[in-house]
Amino acid sequence: MSKTSWTVYLSGEIHTDWREQIMSAAAAKQLPVNFVSPVTVHADSDDCGAVILGEEEKSFWRDNKGGKINAIRTRTLIGQSDIVVVRFGDKYRQWNAAFDAGYAAALGKPVITLRDDALTHAMKEVDGAAMATATEPGQVVAILDYVISGRLER
Repeated sequence: MSKTSWTVYLSGEIHTDWREQIMSAAAAKQLPVNFVSPVTVHADSDDCGAVILGEEEKSFWRDNKGGKINAIRTRTLIGQSDIVVVRFGDKYRQWNAAFDAGYAAALGKPVITLRDDALTHAMKEVDGAAMATATEPGQVVAILDYVISGRLER
């Protein structure tokens, strides 16, 4: 493809280094990719509404403020992205990741899911909306390499 630069949104769990693995491998292949993501510092993501707009007495309203501020970033960056990669881990319920995958699919963005084989059944609907399902970060990089450069490493 003749596109000079691609934007890839990396959504999903924040407790492992999967983002760094993808970014470093893509850099090693010199792929023309700009990676973007939600705020990955959990405390900042949780606290942004209260810190910026003021604390709330009820946790619902505190979370509501933070969720909406985070959604400004998420919706904007997914909308500007060429590809959306969504990582689902096995330790936490990732409602945000599922929402991001659905939002991206609704916008017509190609979605690549990244998850362990153990989640096959639980992920059947999300994987059904994805263009590809990977089980390791290296597979995501291989997909990006092929899509962007047309190179297929065997």
